[in-house]
Amino acid sequence: MADDNLPEDSKLTLTKRKWAEAGKFLTGSIARPDTDRLPPGQHLVKNWPVLDLGQQPSVSTAQWKLDVRGLVNKPVSLDWTAFQNLPQTQMRSDIHCVTTWSRYDNDWRGVSTHDFLDAVDPKEEAAAVLLTSYDGYTTNLLLSDFAVSDAIIVTHWEGKPLTEEHGGPVRLVVPHLYFWKSAKWLHRIEFLSRDQAGFWEKNGYHMRGDPWAEERYSDD
Repeated sequence: MADDNLPEDSKLTLTKRKWAEAGKFLTGSIARPDTDRLPPGQHLVKNWPVLDLGQQPSVSTAQWKLDVRGLVNKPVSLDWTAFQNLPQTQMRSDIHCVTTWSRYDNDWRGVSTHDFLDAVDPKEEAAAVLLTSYDGYTTNLLLSDFAVSDAIIVTHWEGKPLTEEHGGPVRLVVPHLYFWKSAKWLHRIEFLSRDQAGFWEKNGYHMRGDPWAEERYSDD
């Protein structure tokens, strides 16, 4: 399912396009992730807000598969059992949404992207990944961002299976980028030779999304 099936003209999409055009929430500050825990323009929450495009696909663990394609030496389609057989990791990290909320100290369990990359063996020319969700949503990451030490493909949050509203059964978590990059309901990862815009990147959002540099919106 491609992202052209998503609601490009929904109220939420149109609103966020206007935010991008107006530069809403931008403070102009620059922070450093090694010294500043809260990025500029963010505020802390204790709950975990739910944001999506109006669709929450219901995918059971029996139905779920993760297709890995593109520039890898070991293309594979992982079912739930095969994914669980990969090395399992626990991590704690903060998350930062482009809509200005941040939440500290989230406990995750799943497969680190380091272990995942070891399993699929990207080719030398691979430079980026394009993530596709079960609802058709897409987002992009440079391979260097996907491969950071605290990025994890998660199945559990706070000791419990990841709920449907938060992207279960499987989502990506890349803590050092805005959370729209951490695709929910993860279904496919394609390895590419160059960066390729996903859904929000085509609708005015930044290609990378570093919270400490306030990379909320496209420079174009």
